[in-house]
Amino acid sequence: MTATGHIERSAAVSRAPALFGRVMGLVAVTVGFATLGVWVMRNAGGAGWFIAWLLAIGCLIGLNVANARGMTGLAIVLLFGFGLLMGASVATTVNYYAATDPTAVRQAFGATALFVGALGSGGYAVRRDLSFLYRLLFWLLLALIVASIVLIFVRIPAAYTAWSLLGLVIFGLYTVVDFNRLRHGGADEAVPLAAGIFLDILNIFLLFLRLFGRSS
Repeated sequence: MTATGHIERSAAVSRAPALFGRVMGLVAVTVGFATLGVWVMRNAGGAGWFIAWLLAIGCLIGLNVANARGMTGLAIVLLFGFGLLMGASVATTVNYYAATDPTAVRQAFGATALFVGALGSGGYAVRRDLSFLYRLLFWLLLALIVASIVLIFVRIPAAYTAWSLLGLVIFGLYTVVDFNRLRHGGADEAVPLAAGIFLDILNIFLLFLRLFGRSS
């Protein structure tokens, strides 16, 4: 290894813990805003969830654009807005389970913490850059979305369970790759990484909630 390569590798290693701390701090605050969104929309109904979801997508696009242009402060504000709106968009589902099956909510929360903790640690520990898997995961996610549309018209209980388990596999792999990217990424990627990991956590929680809710 050349001296330059050794210096670059040492710098990357020293940056990783700082980036990890910053990203996870942003994720924690974003989860807090999502929780607030769930509470604010606890009595809402109708198409409010869809409007919140559309606005959340706008925030997600906006934070990536702002981050790419070096407007980190705006990107962080949009990240927190994204969390708030995503919480609002799933408020009906979460509050329904909280009212009818609070045990399922607690089980989903615990399972999500263990699932993300284990897979995130594994992804972060892998030295090889796994970003090449994003393309495959995109197509798997697209197939999952198509399957969810089909299940709207085909009501087979076992199929819902299989869909949820497949979703956990896909978002579990996303968690591994996102945390691996966290190991190899630069400081300018903190906000998009936080958004990605937040989405992993939220989707895994919802999938576990469906599984535990159905099994109770």
